[in-house]
Amino acid sequence: MARLGRGGRITGSGDLASELMRVLFWIGSALLAAWALLDPRFRNAEGIPTGAICLPFSLAAAGVVLGLAWRTPWRKSVLWFALALTGQAVGLQMIDAGTRLHYQHYRAITWILAYQPWHLLFVFVQTIVVALGFRGRCAAVRHWLRDHFRWWQLAGIAAVFWLTAATVSEQVRRYVVELIFAGFLQAVSLGNVVLLGWSIPEHQLSAMRERLSRWLDPPASVSPIRDPVVLGAAVWVTLVAAFLSVVSYERHPHIPDEVAYVIQARYFSEGRLTLPAPPVPEAFDVDLMDLDGGRWFSPVPPGWPAILAVGMALGVPWLVNPLVAGLNTFLAAVVIRKLYDPGLARRCVLLLAASPWHVLMGMNLMTHTAALTCALAVALGMLWAQQGAAVRGGLLSGTATGLAALIRPLEGFTLGVLGGTWILVKTIRQAVRLPALVAYAAAGLLAGGATLYYNQLLTGDPLKFPIMAYTDKRYGLNSNALGFGPDRGLGWPIDPNPGHSPLDALINANLNTFSINIELFGWSTGSLLLVAVFLFAGRFRSGDWWMLALCTAIFTVHFFYYFSGGPDFGARYWFLMLIPCVVCAVRGLDLLWQGLGPRNGARATAATGALALMALVNYFPWRAVDKYHHYQAMRPDVRCLSEKYNFSRSLVLVRGDRHPDYASAAVYNPLDLRAAAPVYAWDRSAEVRRRVVEAYRDRPVWIVEGPTLTGEGFRVKAGPLQATDVLATDGTP
Repeated sequence: MARLGRGGRITGSGDLASELMRVLFWIGSALLAAWALLDPRFRNAEGIPTGAICLPFSLAAAGVVLGLAWRTPWRKSVLWFALALTGQAVGLQMIDAGTRLHYQHYRAITWILAYQPWHLLFVFVQTIVVALGFRGRCAAVRHWLRDHFRWWQLAGIAAVFWLTAATVSEQVRRYVVELIFAGFLQAVSLGNVVLLGWSIPEHQLSAMRERLSRWLDPPASVSPIRDPVVLGAAVWVTLVAAFLSVVSYERHPHIPDEVAYVIQARYFSEGRLTLPAPPVPEAFDVDLMDLDGGRWFSPVPPGWPAILAVGMALGVPWLVNPLVAGLNTFLAAVVIRKLYDPGLARRCVLLLAASPWHVLMGMNLMTHTAALTCALAVALGMLWAQQGAAVRGGLLSGTATGLAALIRPLEGFTLGVLGGTWILVKTIRQAVRLPALVAYAAAGLLAGGATLYYNQLLTGDPLKFPIMAYTDKRYGLNSNALGFGPDRGLGWPIDPNPGHSPLDALINANLNTFSINIELFGWSTGSLLLVAVFLFAGRFRSGDWWMLALCTAIFTVHFFYYFSGGPDFGARYWFLMLIPCVVCAVRGLDLLWQGLGPRNGARATAATGALALMALVNYFPWRAVDKYHHYQAMRPDVRCLSEKYNFSRSLVLVRGDRHPDYASAAVYNPLDLRAAAPVYAWDRSAEVRRRVVEAYRDRPVWIVEGPTLTGEGFRVKAGPLQATDVLATDGTP
């Protein structure tokens, strides 16, 4: 007869069989890991792991957890966890995401049946098991929902849950089928996770509640700077983002904007405002680099490149965003604590640390993480001002608003409107002293003046942004302007329709909402479920209204912009919604805790923790390997080829497309294109090749083919060649 022994383990007649099962689970996990590492089917032609490798590793992780818990009272809960973990891993394998520039979609059912039939078989088995798990429990679920929610609240929550499961497709039928399939997978996963929480042993709940309380409800006397959970989360975010920046992103820009930021940061770090024009401009043509007379410069706003220049000067530009992401984690705790309470702040920080949207954005070289820092600083300054530090708070908020305008002008404008409205209303109501308003306005105008001065230096007009001058010149007047009309847009293939209309704006909203649902937490149930629970059934406090105001403002401003931001790093144009979304999710979880009571609330919290753990095991590695490694075929191969072949003082002709082939190489050019270093030029045509070789006649010539030509990485086609030989043969080796 089995009995409980020390540590809650099961002892008795089944000891030998239980121990054997544990060993089998661990042996199976080791074999699965070895299979993943050794089987070439999990790698591409270059031997680089593909997203498929994540499935056997997830199965191995499930086996390890099962082995650890098999002889404990937690065995049933861990079985449900292993099923949910495997279900999410299988679901991810049916998604077409990859390194191409496109929004992710589930593959067609016919394709899955032809190439991954056992994935659908697993979904069928998981569905049956979950349905059996709810046998005899459906009535209790119905009664609880009826007692705690009104019908319209449930309808709203269900609509958010289902309609954000997939995004629009060109074919309506394809969209409807995918929406049904994706929503079904989310529903099965939700049922699985509910059963996981339901199966937690009753006699373990008291101890679990105490542990959760210690982790999630710190004493009010513990400040964020001394809170080990907050500091640990900030360090975790920095370390994980830095690790991914090195391993997945390879310390190399992947998006055209990042190429421009890197070049601009490099010449900023040397104290330059512009560069001299290249000897043959057509051979050094990079997106978002403008040629104006004898000046060559990036027209993007200068705020982020100036910050990145600090890392550039120290030789670690790739480390800047991970550090800023860690700082944002800490600042979020400070702001949320002041708006709500220490417990909610700590819970939000833990979810932030497990948010793929937050951490993966910290991996890249984009502007959005720094813009979030400004938004948090604006909020912190406002709260300081309200608490009596009028001048200090006003200066911080005004300076942060101006810096946001230097980083991302549209977000700076939005923060300025919200911050200005808040501090003006509070001043009128005498909740904030007048010096705060004066300090805010003075600091904001000073920072805004820097923007105007920069515009004057580059365009000759303080009200003309360089980026607008660039897009008007290259793509047509008003191509990058706000508003509706047929002249909006740069003609990008992922732009839904030519121009911009309210219909396009709704499509963009759909794309971004879907992206938040998958990227915010990476949960197999969808990331917006708890957010929807709070929005439809929660009672709003003052802090909630400001969170909602920020989301509404970001949505409204970008409703009039022709582009959604694309599939790069989720809904990146809506990134300032990150903190409100996390806060609403925690508020939704707290609402469930109140409705379920302390004991069952602990079950819901544990189930949420299981979802976060599943995302760490499944979603993070899958996204890092499947999408962002060599994303858009951008690769640092030229950096390695230069060392291998000793390019030294040579001219390297790069064959292929402007992006990604030449863009990947251009970031390694010296700022002085006459320096004694490799110079990478785009071999875009016979005429351009002739002119650039003539300009560098005194250098040996190498010819390199890019990924769009090789189908893999960069490859040396020929070299070193004499310039005269290249000219005589028209560049054909």
